[in-house]
Amino acid sequence: MTIKIAMLYERVRWEEKAIKKEAESRSNVEFTPINILDIILKLFDKGTSLDHDIFLQRAISLFKGLYCTAILEFLGKTVVNDFNTSVTCGDKLLSTLAFLRRGIPTPKTVVAFSEASALKAIEEVGYPAILKPIHGSWGRLVAPLNDPLSAKAIIESRLMLHPIHQVFYIQERVKRPPRDIRSFVIGDQVVAAIYRIAAEGEWRTNTSLGGKAEPCKITPEIEEMSLKAAEAVGGGILGIDMMESPDGLVVHEVNHVIEFRNTVPATGVNIPKLIVDYLVNKVRR
Repeated sequence: MTIKIAMLYERVRWEEKAIKKEAESRSNVEFTPINILDIILKLFDKGTSLDHDIFLQRAISLFKGLYCTAILEFLGKTVVNDFNTSVTCGDKLLSTLAFLRRGIPTPKTVVAFSEASALKAIEEVGYPAILKPIHGSWGRLVAPLNDPLSAKAIIESRLMLHPIHQVFYIQERVKRPPRDIRSFVIGDQVVAAIYRIAAEGEWRTNTSLGGKAEPCKITPEIEEMSLKAAEAVGGGILGIDMMESPDGLVVHEVNHVIEFRNTVPATGVNIPKLIVDYLVNKVRR
């Protein structure tokens, strides 16, 4: 049986090339990369020419990816990750609610909708705190709130941006080492984990900001927390971000379009192979 896999993308990065190479090496897989910027999805035509068995969503844009996935699912297609998982992971507030519903430790969080209430909200978690955008990745627009004066200036700056940035999502600044942990969950397996170590002079750990990836042993605590967080958002192919707090691990985010360029050489785990295995097995079930 030949499995027809389509990979939806906007830009061909290292990850897309690695997945393509792995899929095309298999005699039982017919692999089609599809740039979502080139396709037209006809909502009135369920006989779409996109007749693949499964779609791997790798769009960089949150909203383009979400709406593309929603339409494909409406047309009866199977997409990984699915719409419900993607919409939860793509929204930090919805992710936090998902963690809290499952009793998963997560940083103390407050939300406010005006400048005045946001400044009061910061007092609830205490300084220093962190202001994060509801949507966003790579550490962009994540700002430290170190004192009332700097907090007021940062909150005021958000009022000049898109209204979504006027939903003030504020978290405590967890006392952690200058690193965090990203684990990778594929289906019901934690397949790899790395420490993301902040670059010198940078408090954010994102590798896009110069953070360094080092292998992290998958302890029972990391495994349990990772699987719980993955289940909380709906499961699939996910990256779980955790911090080492004085009271143990806390989960602060789940990523639904995982990047693993730095993880593969750091850990030796063939993540592209595991992704293709997961897609093939999902079709066979």
